[in-house]
Amino acid sequence: MSASGVPPAVGILGVVYEKPSKRKNYAFACFSAGNPLGFIFGTIFGGIATNLFGWRASFWLIAIIFLVTTFIGIWTIPKDFTAKEPVNMETVKRFDILGTVFIIFGIGMFSAALSLGETAPQGWTTGYVLALLIVGLALMIAFVVWDCWFKYPLVPMGIWKDRNFTLCLCILMLGFMAFVPGNFFAALFFQRVWHMSALEVAVHLLPMAIMGIIVNIVAGLILHRVSNKLIMLVAKLSYTSSFLLIAFNKTDSSYWSFFFPSFILLVMGADLEFNVANMYVMSSMPPSQQSIAGGIFQTVAKLCTTLGFGITTAIFSSVQRDPRLASYWDTTTQPYTATFWFSVACSVAGLMLVPFLTLGTQGGQEKEVSVTTSEGGVVEDGQVADEKKAEAEATVAQALPTVG
Repeated sequence: MSASGVPPAVGILGVVYEKPSKRKNYAFACFSAGNPLGFIFGTIFGGIATNLFGWRASFWLIAIIFLVTTFIGIWTIPKDFTAKEPVNMETVKRFDILGTVFIIFGIGMFSAALSLGETAPQGWTTGYVLALLIVGLALMIAFVVWDCWFKYPLVPMGIWKDRNFTLCLCILMLGFMAFVPGNFFAALFFQRVWHMSALEVAVHLLPMAIMGIIVNIVAGLILHRVSNKLIMLVAKLSYTSSFLLIAFNKTDSSYWSFFFPSFILLVMGADLEFNVANMYVMSSMPPSQQSIAGGIFQTVAKLCTTLGFGITTAIFSSVQRDPRLASYWDTTTQPYTATFWFSVACSVAGLMLVPFLTLGTQGGQEKEVSVTTSEGGVVEDGQVADEKKAEAEATVAQALPTVG
């Protein structure tokens, strides 16, 4: 249920900061920081709470944080004054009910299969795991086919015609398949191989949180000054270098020699990549449709995290059972190293997509840059008059479902 708050949050930001500007860059940089920093700070605070009071304490801590932010949100979240569709039978008829059923059950079953595959009695060949996997994939394919045909689709498939939009999400997908599982197995390495307590693990992850804050501040300052293609290239190189470092780590290696620089580079890659992709995806749709963009963005990120966990867990378990699958000079670290090499592969795959991007700067002075999406999904950068922008947004709005 907490994930349902992200799309409207994106929509509100899109309405409040409708036109490209430096202030919009700062706002979205702060918003983008929430995803990677939430994971990092959650790991740190969860480790501290678990170490001091037991495993239940981390859940109580999360409940308290949500309660506090709920009360803060009541007084601080701005009102949304965009036009709303009336709730009547005509609106219900236009709602993509079948597409919603397809995608919810499809993602749910697919995610469940990835989570249960390694722990099932016969592993991935267990009947219910295969059934969940096949039916989940079939429902997701059915969702795509249905929304290509339905007049009021839940996700307008025309947005994928924009090459930069598609490439940004593919690069983000590969990044999240590496980032979150990589963090998890690094923390697991600290606990099982170096025998650290939960509190010690939290302390060793602290540089990621500090660097994350710094990188997001810098990102907000440079998105309108530096080519976003160059920023994305730096992000992917940081990702790749980070996982290469810890892939060569051994049991007796120094934290400061391998993990510390790796964590710095990892957060740099994750936050820069997330900022660039988030800003472009939001700018590719008119304000009234930015909740849809936010939903697509978050769905891709979370689904790929689940996919990454499923693959890395399978790799870890396979190498742990049969170390001959991954020849390495340190048998203790072999299963962990295998997962880090998977993260390297994802990072390199994302790096290979960067040359195909055609991104410039985003934001800056409103009169300098404007981003609109045409009916065919082609993005135009440059000086666009308000009349042309309004016409382009109206064209897109006709092809997209209205959001109530």
